[in-house]
Amino acid sequence: MLSVRSCLKAASLAALVVFVAGCDSQKDGDNAAAQQQQAPATQVNFVEVQPQTIGLVAELPGRTVAYRKADVRPQVDGIIQERNFTEGATVKAGQQLYQIDQSVYLANVDAAQADLARARATLDQATKTRARYDKLIKTQAVSEQTRDDAIAAEAQAKASVAAARAQVDTARINLQYTTVTAPIPGKIGASSVTEGALVTANQEMALATITQLDPIYVDVTQAGGRLMRIKQGIDSGKIKSAPDGEGVDVRLMIDSTSDQYSHIGKLQFSDVTVNETTGTVRLRAVFDNPDQVLLPGMFVRAFVEQGEVDNAYLVPQRAVMRRPDGSAYVYTISSDDKVEARALTIEQSKGEDWIVTKGLNPGDRIIVDGLQLVGPGKPVKPVAVKGDDSAKPASR
Repeated sequence: MLSVRSCLKAASLAALVVFVAGCDSQKDGDNAAAQQQQAPATQVNFVEVQPQTIGLVAELPGRTVAYRKADVRPQVDGIIQERNFTEGATVKAGQQLYQIDQSVYLANVDAAQADLARARATLDQATKTRARYDKLIKTQAVSEQTRDDAIAAEAQAKASVAAARAQVDTARINLQYTTVTAPIPGKIGASSVTEGALVTANQEMALATITQLDPIYVDVTQAGGRLMRIKQGIDSGKIKSAPDGEGVDVRLMIDSTSDQYSHIGKLQFSDVTVNETTGTVRLRAVFDNPDQVLLPGMFVRAFVEQGEVDNAYLVPQRAVMRRPDGSAYVYTISSDDKVEARALTIEQSKGEDWIVTKGLNPGDRIIVDGLQLVGPGKPVKPVAVKGDDSAKPASR
């Protein structure tokens, strides 16, 4: 009997211990939940965005190209007597560069003029003969055949005069060609000949090369697909193009110095074909180059204006994240200070920002710092970032 009572007493004590332990465990869980609910919200920095009209500017690689370039070659044969320029100097159009010996060409002019005088004398005689026969034919003093021969002789004499006059013109032109002049203004390079050298008409080797540097061309390349999207945006009204008759502004950065070029250029044309190898389209701009800072062959970066986008947002690049599939999104702060994920459609970059065309609303608060500490649905303590601070990470 005592044994049964002892067993019942021991069982009651064991149950009491288990019940107390269970209560303690539940109490500890409730305390942990309460502590979690009372945890302070994470402080994050945000920027508030508003829709605006944003200009699209494409940064494109390019290279400078001479506005004009001319190889100077002789157009007559002869010996170089003079060189009348300094290598590397700037020359004007029409300035004398070389003098070829004129002796033979002066003689040719004299000979051609003598032939012209002879032809004119023959014509004068033929004209008088034909006029005399015109009077005699009325009295039948000469035959019709004789008069016809006189008319033909006069016509031949006129043709001889015309041919002799052409020979005089040719001789004079060749004489002028003995003075070799600059066809365009610009800087002239090294001379390939010196005084005493024999040159021939239209020889393969150029005597010198002149390069016009002011103005100067800048050729840049843009992806054909990107250019097509811009044109489609303009056609649909999504992107505003430059007004008709106004050139598109182009700004320039010189790669060697990373300085902005002081003059603004104008886009002149774009190719109508896409390069099959690179898939790009060539654009050409023209720039004033009075100080000749730009030289042909320099690598540059051009900033080409390509229209405007209405109702777009500028979002700091560091606030934008990417999913595994490449789609872009940001964290925004709701009205009750909780984190929301928002998918974006990005047009292109502009400086340290992205131009966003879809996914945002006016007044949205976008988290720019503290992204790694938060997630969708979590409460945050928002702190606004103003002015230049929006472009800098917040200190922690």
